Amino acid sequence: MEVNMKVAIVCDDLVQHGGAEKIIEAISDIFPEAPIYTTVASKKWLDYFREKDRRVITSFLNRFPFASKLNRYYSIFYYHVLAIESFDFSNYDLVFSISSRYAHFAITNPATKHICYLNTPGRMFWEPFDYFENESFGVPYFLKGTAMFFIRPFIFLMRLADVPAMKRVDLVISNSKITQERLKKYHGVESPITHPFCSPPLTVKTSAEEGYYLILTRLVSWKRVDIAIRACEKIGKKLKIVGEGPDMKRLQSLAGENVEFLGRVPDETKWELLSGCRALINTQKEDFGIVPLEAMASGKPVIAYRAGGALETVVEGKTGVFFEEQTAESLSNCIERFEKMTFDSDSCIKRAEQFSSENFRCSILEKVNDLICTKS
Repeated sequence: MEVNMKVAIVCDDLVQHGGAEKIIEAISDIFPEAPIYTTVASKKWLDYFREKDRRVITSFLNRFPFASKLNRYYSIFYYHVLAIESFDFSNYDLVFSISSRYAHFAITNPATKHICYLNTPGRMFWEPFDYFENESFGVPYFLKGTAMFFIRPFIFLMRLADVPAMKRVDLVISNSKITQERLKKYHGVESPITHPFCSPPLTVKTSAEEGYYLILTRLVSWKRVDIAIRACEKIGKKLKIVGEGPDMKRLQSLAGENVEFLGRVPDETKWELLSGCRALINTQKEDFGIVPLEAMASGKPVIAYRAGGALETVVEGKTGVFFEEQTAESLSNCIERFEKMTFDSDSCIKRAEQFSSENFRCSILEKVNDLICTKS
Protein backbone atom coordinates (compact mmCIF):
# COMPACT_ATOMS: atom_id res chain seq x y z
CA MET A 1 0.00 0.00 0.00
CA GLU A 2 1.20 3.49 -0.77
CA VAL A 3 2.60 5.07 2.40
CA ASN A 4 1.30 8.59 1.72
CA MET A 5 -2.09 7.54 0.42
CA LYS A 6 -4.92 9.75 1.68
CA VAL A 7 -7.97 7.73 2.63
CA ALA A 8 -11.55 8.78 3.44
CA ILE A 9 -14.13 6.46 5.01
CA VAL A 10 -17.82 6.86 4.15
CA CYS A 11 -20.79 5.22 5.87
CA ASP A 12 -24.57 5.51 5.65
CA ASP A 13 -25.03 6.92 9.13
CA LEU A 14 -23.89 6.53 12.73
CA VAL A 15 -27.07 6.20 14.73
CA GLN A 16 -27.55 2.54 15.62
CA HIS A 17 -25.29 -0.06 17.24
CA GLY A 18 -25.08 -3.26 15.23
CA GLY A 19 -23.00 -5.33 12.86
CA ALA A 20 -22.61 -2.58 10.26
CA GLU A 21 -21.21 -0.22 12.88
CA LYS A 22 -18.65 -2.86 13.94
CA ILE A 23 -17.42 -2.98 10.35
CA ILE A 24 -17.11 0.82 10.32
CA GLU A 25 -15.03 0.68 13.50
CA ALA A 26 -12.83 -2.07 12.04
CA ILE A 27 -12.17 -0.14 8.82
CA SER A 28 -11.38 2.96 10.89
CA ASP A 29 -8.87 0.89 12.87
CA ILE A 30 -7.22 -0.21 9.61
CA PHE A 31 -7.06 3.44 8.42
CA PRO A 32 -6.88 5.40 11.71
CA GLU A 33 -5.91 8.68 10.02
CA ALA A 34 -8.90 8.60 7.67
CA PRO A 35 -11.81 10.94 8.46
CA ILE A 36 -15.24 9.30 8.61
CA TYR A 37 -17.88 10.96 6.42
CA THR A 38 -21.51 10.20 7.20
CA THR A 39 -24.98 11.67 6.74
CA VAL A 40 -26.13 11.68 10.37
CA ALA A 41 -24.26 10.88 13.60
CA SER A 42 -25.61 10.64 17.13
CA LYS A 43 -23.85 12.37 20.01
CA LYS A 44 -22.79 8.97 21.39
CA TRP A 45 -20.98 8.08 18.19
CA LEU A 46 -19.40 11.50 17.84
CA ASP A 47 -18.11 11.28 21.42
CA TYR A 48 -16.90 7.71 20.89
CA PHE A 49 -14.79 8.52 17.84
CA ARG A 50 -13.58 11.76 19.40
CA GLU A 51 -12.19 9.73 22.31
CA LYS A 52 -10.36 7.55 19.78
CA ASP A 53 -8.96 10.71 18.13
CA ARG A 54 -10.91 10.00 14.93
CA ARG A 55 -12.59 12.77 12.93
CA VAL A 56 -16.26 12.44 11.94
CA ILE A 57 -17.64 14.75 9.25
CA THR A 58 -21.43 14.97 9.03
CA SER A 59 -23.65 16.34 6.26
CA PHE A 60 -26.34 19.03 6.16
CA LEU A 61 -28.82 16.31 7.12
CA ASN A 62 -27.36 16.19 10.62
CA ARG A 63 -28.83 19.67 11.19
CA PHE A 64 -32.38 18.53 10.39
CA PRO A 65 -34.84 18.46 13.33
CA PHE A 66 -34.43 15.27 15.38
CA ALA A 67 -32.00 13.97 12.76
CA SER A 68 -31.04 10.82 14.67
CA LYS A 69 -34.54 9.88 15.86
CA LEU A 70 -36.20 10.50 12.48
CA ASN A 71 -33.32 9.12 10.43
CA ARG A 72 -35.32 6.15 9.07
CA TYR A 73 -38.10 8.44 7.87
CA TYR A 74 -35.81 11.01 6.28
CA SER A 75 -34.12 8.15 4.44
CA ILE A 76 -37.22 7.43 2.37
CA PHE A 77 -37.09 10.80 0.63
CA TYR A 78 -33.67 10.77 -1.08
CA TYR A 79 -32.06 13.15 1.46
CA HIS A 80 -29.29 10.68 2.33
CA VAL A 81 -28.23 10.29 -1.29
CA LEU A 82 -28.00 14.06 -1.68
CA ALA A 83 -26.05 14.23 1.58
CA ILE A 84 -23.49 11.63 0.47
CA GLU A 85 -23.14 13.27 -2.96
CA SER A 86 -22.53 16.66 -1.31
CA PHE A 87 -19.17 15.55 0.12
CA ASP A 88 -15.99 16.56 -1.69
CA PHE A 89 -13.48 13.70 -2.03
CA SER A 90 -11.26 15.31 -4.66
CA ASN A 91 -8.21 15.45 -2.34
CA TYR A 92 -8.25 11.73 -1.50
CA ASP A 93 -6.47 8.82 -3.16
CA LEU A 94 -8.89 6.19 -1.81
CA VAL A 95 -12.49 6.38 -0.68
CA PHE A 96 -13.60 3.35 1.33
CA SER A 97 -17.37 3.19 1.76
CA ILE A 98 -19.30 0.80 4.01
CA SER A 99 -22.78 0.64 2.56
CA SER A 100 -26.14 -0.90 3.31
CA ARG A 101 -28.05 1.81 1.46
CA TYR A 102 -26.27 5.03 0.44
CA ALA A 103 -22.56 5.27 1.17
CA HIS A 104 -21.59 3.90 -2.25
CA PHE A 105 -23.19 7.01 -3.83
CA ALA A 106 -19.97 8.88 -2.98
CA ILE A 107 -18.79 10.75 -6.06
CA THR A 108 -15.06 10.56 -6.76
CA ASN A 109 -12.89 11.94 -9.54
CA PRO A 110 -11.20 9.51 -12.00
CA ALA A 111 -7.91 9.56 -10.08
CA THR A 112 -9.53 8.52 -6.78
CA LYS A 113 -10.12 4.81 -6.20
CA HIS A 114 -13.40 3.80 -4.58
CA ILE A 115 -13.85 0.53 -2.69
CA CYS A 116 -17.25 -0.34 -1.24
CA TYR A 117 -17.75 -2.94 1.47
CA LEU A 118 -21.36 -3.95 0.86
CA ASN A 119 -23.45 -5.21 3.76
CA THR A 120 -26.49 -5.55 1.50
CA PRO A 121 -28.06 -3.85 -1.52
CA GLY A 122 -30.58 -1.45 0.04
CA ARG A 123 -33.46 -3.52 1.37
CA MET A 124 -35.98 -0.68 1.49
CA PHE A 125 -35.81 -0.09 -2.27
CA TRP A 126 -34.92 -3.55 -3.63
CA GLU A 127 -37.05 -5.65 -1.26
CA PRO A 128 -39.61 -3.09 0.01
CA PHE A 129 -42.47 -5.52 0.64
CA ASP A 130 -40.36 -7.59 3.03
CA TYR A 131 -38.73 -4.53 4.58
CA PHE A 132 -41.97 -2.64 5.24
CA GLU A 133 -44.17 -5.69 6.01
CA ASN A 134 -44.89 -4.74 9.63
CA GLU A 135 -43.89 -1.08 9.44
CA SER A 136 -46.54 1.29 10.82
CA PHE A 137 -45.02 4.52 9.43
CA GLY A 138 -46.37 6.19 12.59
CA VAL A 139 -49.93 6.17 11.21
CA PRO A 140 -53.03 4.05 11.99
CA TYR A 141 -52.99 0.63 10.33
CA PHE A 142 -55.78 1.48 7.88
CA LEU A 143 -53.65 4.34 6.50
CA LYS A 144 -50.60 2.12 5.86
CA GLY A 145 -51.63 1.53 2.24
CA THR A 146 -51.87 5.29 1.70
CA ALA A 147 -48.40 5.75 3.18
CA MET A 148 -46.99 3.09 0.83
CA PHE A 149 -48.68 4.82 -2.12
CA PHE A 150 -46.70 8.00 -1.45
CA ILE A 151 -43.47 6.12 -0.75
CA ARG A 152 -43.43 4.02 -3.95
CA PRO A 153 -42.27 6.85 -6.26
CA PHE A 154 -39.24 7.44 -4.02
CA ILE A 155 -38.48 3.70 -4.01
CA PHE A 156 -38.59 3.73 -7.82
CA LEU A 157 -36.31 6.79 -7.91
CA MET A 158 -33.85 5.10 -5.58
CA ARG A 159 -33.66 2.04 -7.83
CA LEU A 160 -33.00 4.21 -10.87
CA ALA A 161 -30.21 6.06 -9.05
CA ASP A 162 -28.74 3.01 -7.29
CA VAL A 163 -27.67 1.04 -10.36
CA PRO A 164 -25.35 3.65 -11.96
CA ALA A 165 -24.04 4.64 -8.51
CA MET A 166 -22.89 1.07 -7.82
CA LYS A 167 -21.28 0.79 -11.24
CA ARG A 168 -19.12 3.86 -10.46
CA VAL A 169 -17.37 1.95 -7.67
CA ASP A 170 -13.97 0.51 -8.62
CA LEU A 171 -14.29 -2.55 -6.38
CA VAL A 172 -17.24 -3.89 -4.41
CA ILE A 173 -16.54 -6.37 -1.60
CA SER A 174 -19.57 -8.38 -0.48
CA ASN A 175 -19.95 -9.52 3.10
CA SER A 176 -21.56 -12.87 2.21
CA LYS A 177 -22.76 -15.13 -0.58
CA ILE A 178 -26.31 -13.81 -0.43
CA THR A 179 -25.09 -10.21 -0.75
CA GLN A 180 -22.86 -11.29 -3.64
CA GLU A 181 -25.86 -12.91 -5.36
CA ARG A 182 -28.13 -9.89 -4.79
CA LEU A 183 -25.48 -7.53 -6.12
CA LYS A 184 -25.15 -9.62 -9.27
CA LYS A 185 -28.95 -9.81 -9.71
CA TYR A 186 -29.81 -6.15 -9.07
CA HIS A 187 -26.68 -4.46 -10.44
CA GLY A 188 -24.91 -6.99 -12.67
CA VAL A 189 -21.73 -6.44 -10.63
CA GLU A 190 -19.31 -9.23 -9.64
CA SER A 191 -17.66 -9.05 -6.21
CA PRO A 192 -15.27 -11.00 -3.98
CA ILE A 193 -16.33 -11.90 -0.44
CA THR A 194 -14.78 -10.86 2.86
CA HIS A 195 -16.83 -12.16 5.77
CA PRO A 196 -17.37 -10.01 8.86
CA PHE A 197 -15.65 -11.04 12.06
CA CYS A 198 -16.26 -11.92 15.67
CA SER A 199 -14.09 -10.51 18.48
CA PRO A 200 -14.99 -12.10 21.82
CA PRO A 201 -13.41 -10.72 25.00
CA LEU A 202 -10.54 -12.64 26.56
CA THR A 203 -12.55 -13.28 29.72
CA VAL A 204 -16.29 -13.44 30.22
CA LYS A 205 -18.13 -13.35 33.52
CA THR A 206 -20.20 -16.51 33.91
CA SER A 207 -23.93 -15.91 34.04
CA ALA A 208 -25.64 -17.03 37.25
CA GLU A 209 -28.85 -17.74 35.35
CA GLU A 210 -29.20 -20.51 32.79
CA GLY A 211 -31.86 -22.30 30.80
CA TYR A 212 -33.20 -19.32 28.87
CA TYR A 213 -33.19 -18.68 25.14
CA LEU A 214 -31.74 -15.41 23.88
CA ILE A 215 -32.40 -12.98 21.05
CA LEU A 216 -29.92 -10.20 20.42
CA THR A 217 -30.91 -7.85 17.59
CA ARG A 218 -32.29 -4.47 16.59
CA LEU A 219 -36.05 -4.54 17.06
CA VAL A 220 -37.33 -3.80 13.57
CA SER A 221 -40.22 -5.57 11.89
CA TRP A 222 -38.31 -7.51 9.23
CA LYS A 223 -36.22 -9.26 11.89
CA ARG A 224 -39.37 -11.26 12.82
CA VAL A 225 -38.72 -11.36 16.55
CA ASP A 226 -42.49 -11.80 16.92
CA ILE A 227 -42.31 -15.47 15.92
CA ALA A 228 -39.83 -16.20 18.73
CA ILE A 229 -42.12 -14.53 21.26
CA ARG A 230 -45.11 -16.56 20.08
CA ALA A 231 -43.10 -19.80 19.92
CA CYS A 232 -41.67 -19.48 23.43
CA GLU A 233 -45.03 -18.49 24.89
CA LYS A 234 -46.64 -21.49 23.18
CA ILE A 235 -44.23 -24.09 24.60
CA GLY A 236 -43.50 -22.31 27.90
CA LYS A 237 -39.83 -21.49 27.35
CA LYS A 238 -38.10 -18.48 28.87
CA LEU A 239 -36.89 -15.90 26.34
CA LYS A 240 -34.70 -12.87 26.94
CA ILE A 241 -34.62 -10.18 24.25
CA VAL A 242 -31.70 -7.75 24.03
CA GLY A 243 -32.06 -4.75 21.75
CA GLU A 244 -33.98 -1.59 20.98
CA GLY A 245 -35.84 -0.34 17.97
CA PRO A 246 -39.08 0.98 16.50
CA ASP A 247 -40.82 -2.42 16.72
CA MET A 248 -40.40 -2.70 20.51
CA LYS A 249 -43.91 -1.56 21.51
CA ARG A 250 -45.59 -3.97 19.11
CA LEU A 251 -43.42 -6.83 20.33
CA GLN A 252 -44.08 -6.02 23.98
CA SER A 253 -47.80 -6.20 23.28
CA LEU A 254 -47.34 -9.80 22.11
CA ALA A 255 -45.26 -10.94 25.08
CA GLY A 256 -46.40 -12.80 28.17
CA GLU A 257 -44.71 -13.81 31.40
CA ASN A 258 -42.09 -15.98 29.66
CA VAL A 259 -40.55 -13.07 27.72
CA GLU A 260 -38.23 -10.43 29.19
CA PHE A 261 -37.12 -7.30 27.33
CA LEU A 262 -33.70 -6.07 28.47
CA GLY A 263 -33.23 -3.16 26.06
CA ARG A 264 -29.72 -2.23 25.02
CA VAL A 265 -27.07 -3.64 27.36
CA PRO A 266 -23.31 -3.03 27.78
CA ASP A 267 -20.95 -5.39 25.96
CA GLU A 268 -19.95 -7.06 29.22
CA THR A 269 -23.58 -7.90 29.98
CA LYS A 270 -24.17 -9.08 26.42
CA TRP A 271 -21.35 -11.61 26.62
CA GLU A 272 -22.53 -12.71 30.06
CA LEU A 273 -26.03 -13.33 28.69
CA LEU A 274 -24.60 -15.26 25.75
CA SER A 275 -22.55 -17.44 28.09
CA GLY A 276 -25.62 -18.33 30.14
CA CYS A 277 -28.20 -18.95 27.44
CA ARG A 278 -29.29 -22.37 26.28
CA ALA A 279 -29.10 -21.17 22.67
CA LEU A 280 -29.31 -18.02 20.59
CA ILE A 281 -32.44 -17.78 18.44
CA ASN A 282 -31.92 -16.11 15.05
CA THR A 283 -35.32 -15.46 13.46
CA GLN A 284 -34.28 -13.17 10.62
CA LYS A 285 -32.87 -13.60 7.15
CA GLU A 286 -29.63 -11.69 7.55
CA ASP A 287 -27.20 -10.95 4.77
CA PHE A 288 -24.55 -12.29 7.12
CA GLY A 289 -25.18 -11.75 10.84
CA ILE A 290 -22.42 -11.42 13.43
CA VAL A 291 -24.52 -12.33 16.48
CA PRO A 292 -24.66 -16.09 15.69
CA LEU A 293 -20.85 -16.02 15.61
CA GLU A 294 -20.80 -14.29 18.99
CA ALA A 295 -23.02 -17.03 20.41
CA MET A 296 -20.73 -19.74 19.04
CA ALA A 297 -17.69 -17.86 20.36
CA SER A 298 -19.37 -18.15 23.78
CA GLY A 299 -19.65 -21.91 23.27
CA LYS A 300 -23.39 -21.77 22.62
CA PRO A 301 -25.34 -23.24 19.68
CA VAL A 302 -27.71 -21.32 17.42
CA ILE A 303 -31.31 -21.98 16.42
CA ALA A 304 -31.59 -20.18 13.08
CA TYR A 305 -34.02 -19.63 10.24
CA ARG A 306 -32.64 -21.58 7.28
CA ALA A 307 -31.80 -18.61 5.07
CA GLY A 308 -29.19 -15.93 4.49
CA GLY A 309 -25.87 -15.60 6.24
CA ALA A 310 -26.65 -18.18 8.94
CA LEU A 311 -26.08 -20.84 6.27
CA GLU A 312 -22.46 -19.65 6.02
CA THR A 313 -21.74 -19.73 9.75
CA VAL A 314 -23.91 -22.32 11.51
CA VAL A 315 -22.97 -25.98 10.94
CA GLU A 316 -26.14 -28.01 11.30
CA GLY A 317 -25.97 -30.65 14.01
CA LYS A 318 -22.59 -29.36 15.26
CA THR A 319 -23.05 -25.70 16.11
CA GLY A 320 -26.80 -25.35 15.76
CA VAL A 321 -30.05 -26.31 14.05
CA PHE A 322 -32.30 -24.68 11.45
CA PHE A 323 -36.05 -24.16 11.23
CA GLU A 324 -37.59 -24.13 7.76
CA GLU A 325 -40.38 -21.56 7.83
CA GLN A 326 -40.50 -18.08 9.36
CA THR A 327 -43.44 -19.03 11.59
CA ALA A 328 -43.94 -19.57 15.32
CA GLU A 329 -45.01 -23.16 14.72
CA SER A 330 -41.89 -24.05 12.73
CA LEU A 331 -39.67 -22.42 15.36
CA SER A 332 -41.41 -24.03 18.35
CA ASN A 333 -41.07 -27.47 16.71
CA CYS A 334 -37.39 -26.76 16.14
CA ILE A 335 -36.84 -25.73 19.77
CA GLU A 336 -38.45 -28.98 20.96
CA ARG A 337 -36.21 -30.94 18.60
CA PHE A 338 -33.17 -28.93 19.75
CA GLU A 339 -33.80 -29.83 23.39
CA LYS A 340 -33.35 -33.52 22.59
CA MET A 341 -29.90 -32.87 21.08
CA THR A 342 -26.46 -32.20 22.57
CA PHE A 343 -23.82 -29.76 21.32
CA ASP A 344 -20.12 -29.48 22.09
CA SER A 345 -19.09 -25.99 23.19
CA ASP A 346 -15.54 -26.44 21.85
CA SER A 347 -16.91 -27.12 18.36
CA CYS A 348 -18.92 -23.90 18.55
CA ILE A 349 -15.86 -21.91 19.67
CA LYS A 350 -13.62 -23.36 16.95
CA ARG A 351 -16.18 -22.50 14.30
CA ALA A 352 -16.32 -18.87 15.47
CA GLU A 353 -12.52 -18.65 15.43
CA GLN A 354 -12.58 -19.10 11.65
CA PHE A 355 -14.12 -15.61 11.44
CA SER A 356 -11.46 -13.62 13.27
CA SER A 357 -10.77 -9.88 13.14
CA GLU A 358 -7.24 -10.62 11.93
CA ASN A 359 -8.57 -12.63 8.98
CA PHE A 360 -10.90 -9.73 8.16
CA ARG A 361 -8.09 -7.18 8.34
CA CYS A 362 -5.76 -9.24 6.14
CA SER A 363 -8.47 -9.83 3.54
CA ILE A 364 -9.35 -6.11 3.34
CA LEU A 365 -5.72 -5.00 3.04
CA GLU A 366 -5.06 -7.63 0.38
CA LYS A 367 -7.94 -6.35 -1.75
CA VAL A 368 -6.90 -2.72 -1.26
CA ASN A 369 -3.37 -3.54 -2.34
CA ASP A 370 -4.58 -5.50 -5.34
CA LEU A 371 -6.73 -2.58 -6.52
CA ILE A 372 -3.94 -0.05 -6.09
CA CYS A 373 -1.43 -2.23 -7.94
CA THR A 374 -3.92 -2.89 -10.74
CA LYS A 375 -4.95 0.75 -11.16
CA SER A 376 -1.53 2.35 -10.68
